[in-house]
Amino acid sequence: MFQGMPAVFTGTLLGEELSQAYASGDVFLMPSESETLGLVVLEAMSSGLPVVAARAGGVPDIIPDDQQGKIGYLFTPGDLDDCMSKLVPLLRDTELRETMGKAARVEMEKYDWKAATRTIRNEQYSAAIWFWRKQKAQFLRPFQWLFQRIFAAPKVEYR
Repeated sequence: MFQGMPAVFTGTLLGEELSQAYASGDVFLMPSESETLGLVVLEAMSSGLPVVAARAGGVPDIIPDDQQGKIGYLFTPGDLDDCMSKLVPLLRDTELRETMGKAARVEMEKYDWKAATRTIRNEQYSAAIWFWRKQKAQFLRPFQWLFQRIFAAPKVEYR
């Protein structure tokens, strides 16, 4: 069926082989309408490939509207003309492909394990601070009347 076509079916690839396979491409096309997350889109972008993908599943979260034309393109699922209008310019323009691929790579570098860990750490640290402030406030509430007597606000008369 695919005799003479410029496609290679490699089977399962992992690690370095997978990275090399992505890096050897020019553009990554993902027409799937049922992809839930789009891990292959993340992998392709991490390898420096511009992506053309169906606007379905989790892919629009990876390539949001404000990044259209910068890190990749989304097309209407099932609309071949829309798909081709995004794909053909990338295939014809090497400079556009390289610029978009580099931008995709830079975007993906924001989401490494270090960044994810930092985000989680900051969220957990903030939650812990608020928890202990609340605990301290609850502990001091019975003594509030004492503080108000000792540190009474000065009375000010307005004329």
